[in-house]
Amino acid sequence: MTSFNLTPSNPSTLILMGIPGLEAAHVLISIPFSMFYIIGLLGNFTVLFVVGKEKSLHKPTYLLLCMLALTDIGMSTSVMPKALCIFWFNLKGITVGGCLTQMFFLHAVSVMHSTILVTMAFDRYVAICNPLRYTTILTNARIAKLGLVGLIRAVVFILPVPLLLSGQPFCANHIILHMHCDHMAVAKMSCGDITFNRLYGLVIAFVVIGLDLTLIALSYGLVIKAVFRISHKKAHKKALNTCTAHICVILTSYTPLLFSSFTQELGQGIATHVHTILANLYVIIPPMLNPIIYGVKTKELRDKVVKCICRM
Repeated sequence: MTSFNLTPSNPSTLILMGIPGLEAAHVLISIPFSMFYIIGLLGNFTVLFVVGKEKSLHKPTYLLLCMLALTDIGMSTSVMPKALCIFWFNLKGITVGGCLTQMFFLHAVSVMHSTILVTMAFDRYVAICNPLRYTTILTNARIAKLGLVGLIRAVVFILPVPLLLSGQPFCANHIILHMHCDHMAVAKMSCGDITFNRLYGLVIAFVVIGLDLTLIALSYGLVIKAVFRISHKKAHKKALNTCTAHICVILTSYTPLLFSSFTQELGQGIATHVHTILANLYVIIPPMLNPIIYGVKTKELRDKVVKCICRM
C-alpha cells in the first residue's frame, strides 16, 4: 500500500495509520467523524457563550457545565484535526514529541473530564440531600478550587505516561496502528520491555475510572435513599428529573471509555480497526452529545439559549 511508502527516513518521525484495514474508506469515514466534531464544537461553544453572557447562570451547576464543555472541546480537538488530515490528505507523519504531547493532553483531559463528572454527582447529592445548605456548601469559589484540584490530579496521574515512553526504543518501521497517539498503541510499537507501561496504564484505569465510578455510585445511592424518604410522588419525579441529564452524560462518557480502555489493555484477539474505532468513539461521541443532553433536559439553560438565538 502507498501509505507504507510514507515511512520517513527521520527516526524522530512516526506514522499514524488512521484506521488500519479500512484505509480505502477513510474519506467516507471522515464524513460522520467531521460532522460529529463540528456539532460538538458548536454545542459546547454555545454552552460557554450562553453561560458566560447570562449572569443568572453564574451558579455552581452551570460553572461545572462550562468545565465539562471545555474538557469536551479539548478532548475532541486533541485528536480530530490530525485525524482529518490523515483521512483527507494522507498526512500521516507526526514527530515523537508531537505524539507524546498529543497523548498527554488527550489522557489528561480525559481524567479531568472524569473528575468533573464526580463533582457534578456531588453537586446533585448536595442539591437533593442538603438543599438548605447548598449555597453555603457549593459556592463558585469552591467549584473553582475543585476544578484546580482535578487539573492537578490529571497532570500528576498522566505525566508519567509520556515520560516512560520517551525512554523506550521504537522499532524500525515507526508505524502506529491508530489514528491518534493512544498510550498502548504507541507502547506496542516499542522494541523494549513495556510490562511496566502496561501495568501503569491498567493501574491508572482502575484508580481513575474505578474510584470515580464508585464515588458517583455512592452519591446517587444517597440521592435515591433521600428521594424515597419524600412522601409525595410528584416530589419524587421532580428530584429524579434533576439528575437525568447527568446520568445520561455519565453513560455516554464511561461506556465507550470502559470498552476502549479494556479492549486496548486486555483484548488481544480483537481486530485492530475495532480497537481504533472504539477509542475514537470516546473522543467524539460524548463531546457531541453532552451539550445536547443538557440543552434538552435543563429548562433554564434551554430557555437562555433560545433567548440568545432570538436576540441574534
